[in-house]
Amino acid sequence: MTTTITRKPTILTWQGVGAPRLESVRLLVADNRLKASGRIIAAASDDEPAFSASLEATTDQSGAFGRLLIRSTTAEDECQISVTRTKDGLWLVDRGQGSERAAFGGALDVDVAGAVLFNSLPIRRLGLHKESGRHELPVVYVSLPDLAVRVSQQTYTTVSVGEETSVVNYADETFSADLTVDSNGFVIDYPELARRV
Repeated sequence: MTTTITRKPTILTWQGVGAPRLESVRLLVADNRLKASGRIIAAASDDEPAFSASLEATTDQSGAFGRLLIRSTTAEDECQISVTRTKDGLWLVDRGQGSERAAFGGALDVDVAGAVLFNSLPIRRLGLHKESGRHELPVVYVSLPDLAVRVSQQTYTTVSVGEETSVVNYADETFSADLTVDSNGFVIDYPELARRV
């Protein structure tokens, strides 16, 4: 008989660093299973318009991604997408006009552009905040605010493990950052992007 650790619902909020941006997420966590609902609000910048996005996401008991529902709004447009991983490991992407099936390189994780929560999910699933490791992962990447979907190759490498905080390096095709995470694997500080408040 396995013991399930259930935590009370909590809200995590990250404030943008260098750009006016806010991400707030309500989390329900039981072991590696997670349910999140939240919102991202970003003011206009040089390379993107002002937008607001609401999201719902779940992982299964292994910490692998289950489903993402995200709705993005700009002054000119409103769009939504559902991204679901099936039991056979394929992905269904639905923009409201029927689902498209894709393998996405065998990905188990989803990343949403600029959303700090999603960097925590592979860190938690792989236990990189508890013991040293390095993993190269295909990830389903959803951009904001246009909700375009593609595969991104990402690498997560433990830099240091501590009792209260750990540091995990995140790198993709063009970027690298050392993320400070708490004892549960949730990001506290993402240099040059956001800091938890």
